[in-house]
Amino acid sequence: MDSGEPRGWVSPRTDLVTALLGVWFGVGLMIDAWAHTNLTELETFFTPWHAVFYSGFAVVSGWILWQVWRNVRTGRQGLAAVPTGYLAGLVAIPAFAAFGFADMMWHTILGIETSLDILFSPSHLGLIVTMLLIITTPLRSAWNAPDVGARPALGRLLPALIGLAFATTLVSLFLSYGDAMQYRPARIVEAFSSVNDPGADRLALAMVVTNVVVLSPVLLLARRWVLPFGSVTVMYTIAVLMPGAQTEFQNVPVLVSFIVAGLVSDLLVRWLRPSGERRGAYWAFAGLSAFATWTLYIGISSVAGGGLPAVPELWTGAPIIAGLIGLALGALFLPNAVAAKDAGAGTIDAGRA
Repeated sequence: MDSGEPRGWVSPRTDLVTALLGVWFGVGLMIDAWAHTNLTELETFFTPWHAVFYSGFAVVSGWILWQVWRNVRTGRQGLAAVPTGYLAGLVAIPAFAAFGFADMMWHTILGIETSLDILFSPSHLGLIVTMLLIITTPLRSAWNAPDVGARPALGRLLPALIGLAFATTLVSLFLSYGDAMQYRPARIVEAFSSVNDPGADRLALAMVVTNVVVLSPVLLLARRWVLPFGSVTVMYTIAVLMPGAQTEFQNVPVLVSFIVAGLVSDLLVRWLRPSGERRGAYWAFAGLSAFATWTLYIGISSVAGGGLPAVPELWTGAPIIAGLIGLALGALFLPNAVAAKDAGAGTIDAGRA
C-alpha cells in the first residue's frame, strides 16, 4: 500500500555516502577482475577478492535500505518511502543477490573462468547489470534534484560523477576484448607500424569501442548540465582503474594519456560551454574531445614506446576517425537543441527511479 506522499530527495551528503560505498563495491570488482585475469589457478568461489566485492555490495545495499527504512519510520509506505533516484537500486539489490547465488552455483558446477569466457557468463552479466543500477543511484538522485541546477558545482555533482564513472568501468570490463586502454605503448607502436600486422585491425577496432565507451557518459552529463571544471578529469581518472587493474598497471603511460585527455576535455568544456541549449558547441565538444583523447593516446604511447608508428596513415587518421565518431555521438545524443527547462524532461521518470 502506498501512503501517497510525493517522493522526496536525500541530502547531498547521503548521495556522497552512497557513491563512496559504491567505490568499495567497484574496487572489489576491480580486484576480482585482476584475480580472474592474472591468477589462472583459481579453483573456488570463496576468495579474498570475492569477500571484498560482496562486502561492498552488502554495505551499499544496507545503506540504500536504511534510507527507505528511515522514511518508513516517519509513516511513509510503498513508493512514497523510496527516495527519488533510489528505486532502481533498491529493486536491483535482491536481483544482484540472486545472480550472486547463481554465480556461486555456476562456479561450483562448471568451474572458475579465467579467460574470455568470464565476460560471457550469464551469471556475470546479471551481476554486472544489477551492479550498474546500484552504483548509479547517485546519478539518478541528482538528475532532477531541485538543489542541483543547470550549473552545479563540482562538489555537488561529485556523487553522480563517481557513480557514472564506475558504471563506465563495468562496461569497459565486459568489453575487455575491445579495450584500447589495455594496450602497452610498445604494442601500439608495433601494431600501427605495419598494415599486414593483424594487431593493427584489432587496435583500430578497440579504439573505436573505447572511444564510444568513455565519451558517451560525458556527453550524457553535458546534455543535462553545464559541467563544472574537473568533471571529465574525475571520470577519466576513475575509468582507467579497471584496465589498470587487469593489466597490473603495466601500461601506465596509456592510462596517463586518458587522464590528460580528461583535463583537456575540461578545458574544452570551459572554452566551448557545451550544453543541451548550445547544440553547435555540444557537437564541437564531442568531436574535439574525442580527437584530443586519441591524439594524446598515440602521442604519449609513441614517446613511451620508442617512436612514432611506421605507417603515417594509421597514426594520423585514427584520431580523425575518433573525432568523427565523437561528432556522430554528439549528433545522436543531441539532435536538436533543447530549452534549459526541458534539458532533463525526457528522463524525469528515469530520474525518479
